[in-house]
Order: sequence, then structure tokens, then C-alpha cells
Amino acid sequence: MAHIAIPIPSLPGKQEIEIEVTINGLKQQLHYRVELFYWDECEFPTVDRAECIRNMLSRYDQDWTLYYIGSPTEEFVPITFVKKADLSLQRTLVAL
Repeated sequence: MAHIAIPIPSLPGKQEIEIEVTINGLKQQLHYRVELFYWDECEFPTVDRAECIRNMLSRYDQDWTLYYIGSPTEEFVPITFVKKADLSLQRTLVAL
């Protein structure tokens, strides 16, 4: 799959991102969400940050699926989600 990089400003909280693209005349909407997960919000504080992320993601909105985990800082890790229905559409288009 080809990629297009779009810079998104780092703002606190959730960022709802809707992208409408037209590829070869076929128009589609894609929905992404970028959210910052703060280490001090880990339900079960641990030195294993991967376990912390796993716990935070296990309780996340089931209409969204993990798309990308960004570079962590000492305070947080940015995580990008995509709507599950959009991900299915993307996979269908890639197969064409």
C-alpha cells in the first residue's frame, strides 16, 4: 500500500481526523484518531511500558483498531487508531 505523510500538530487529548480521498475516480472517507497515552495514567504502574500500552488498549473503544504506535517520550506515547470499517475498506482496495 502506498503512503502519504500528513503532519498533524501535537495537541493534548484526542484528535479526530477525517480524510476524504479520490483515487482513480473512487472517492472514500477515512477516519483516524490520534491520542496521547500518558505513562502516569497506567492503571497498573510497571517498568514494562509495553504492558502498560497493552492494558490501556484493551479498554479502548471497540469501533476503532490500532493503526500505528508513534515514538514514545518520557511523558506519553502517541497512538493512531483507524475505524474498523475503514480498515476493512482499505484492505479490500489493496487487493484489487
